[in-house]
Amino acid sequence: MPVSLSPALELSLDLLRCPTCRTRHPHPDRGALRCQVGHTFDVARHGYASLLTGTRAISGDDAAMVQARDRFLSTGAYAPIREVGARLVAGAVSEQATVVDVGCGTGYYLAGVLDQLPGARGLGLDTSVRALRSAARAHDRAVAVAWDVYRPFPLADGVADIVLDVFAPRNPTEFHRVLRPTGRLIVIRPTDRHLAELRDRLPGMVAIDPAKEQRLHRALGPFFDAVVTEQVEYPATLSRLDVLDLVAMTPSARHVSRADLNDDGLLPDQVTVSVLATAYQPR
Repeated sequence: MPVSLSPALELSLDLLRCPTCRTRHPHPDRGALRCQVGHTFDVARHGYASLLTGTRAISGDDAAMVQARDRFLSTGAYAPIREVGARLVAGAVSEQATVVDVGCGTGYYLAGVLDQLPGARGLGLDTSVRALRSAARAHDRAVAVAWDVYRPFPLADGVADIVLDVFAPRNPTEFHRVLRPTGRLIVIRPTDRHLAELRDRLPGMVAIDPAKEQRLHRALGPFFDAVVTEQVEYPATLSRLDVLDLVAMTPSARHVSRADLNDDGLLPDQVTVSVLATAYQPR
C-alpha cells in the first residue's frame, strides 16, 4: 500500500531537486517522489524521504546510539545548547524562514529552532535511518531526508534562510550555495573543555582536536564572515545511566571498553558542557 506524504513534506517539495539529474520539484507519485525526468525516490512509512543514490554512506548512528541520544536529550542536559541555537536564529530571520539542519540526528535542535519561529519550516539531512525516523516526527513543521552531507545537497540554490550545523560534519560549499544572500549559517561545536571529565577518566573517549577552531576558520573563511559568537559552558549533574547514554550516543561508544563503563569509580557524576555557537553571514 502506498505511503501518504506528510503535510510538511508536501509543503517542502519546492526546496528539493533531484540528486540524479538536478531538476527541481519532485512530485508525489503513489507514495514516492518522482522528478520530471522520471527518477523515483522512496518515502519511508516512518515519514522520511530517501534521496540517496549510488554508493550509500554507512552511518555510525545505529539503533542503540539513537535510543541513547533520545534518552539523554530528554533529560534536558543539553537544553542550553538547543536554546543558544534557537536564539541566534530568532534574531536573524523572519518567522516565515526555511531552516535546513545538516546532520540533524533525531531533530532535537531543529525542533528547538522551529518552536521559536511559529511560521517557519524545517528540513533535516542525515544518513542514519534510525535517526531519521525520530527526526521525521520531531516537529509538525519539519521534514527529514536521507542524505550524505559530504555530497552536493539535493536542494535548490538559495532556498534556505538558516543552515544549522550542531556537532555535525560541514560542507561549506553547499552551505553557501543553498543559503540566501541574507541568510545565516549557525555552527555549534565543542570546546576543548567539553566533557573533559569523561575524557580524563575513560580511556578510548574520542579527543577534541586542539586545532579545531583553526580548521573551522580555514574551511568557512572563503565563504562566510562571522557575525557573532556565544560561548555556553555549565556543569551538568548526571546519573550513572545518563553518563552511559552520553557515551553511547557518540562515536566514542566504539572505543570505550565495557569493563571501563562497568567501573562506577571511573564514571563522573558531573561533566562540563562547553560549546561555541557562531552565526555567519555569506560572503
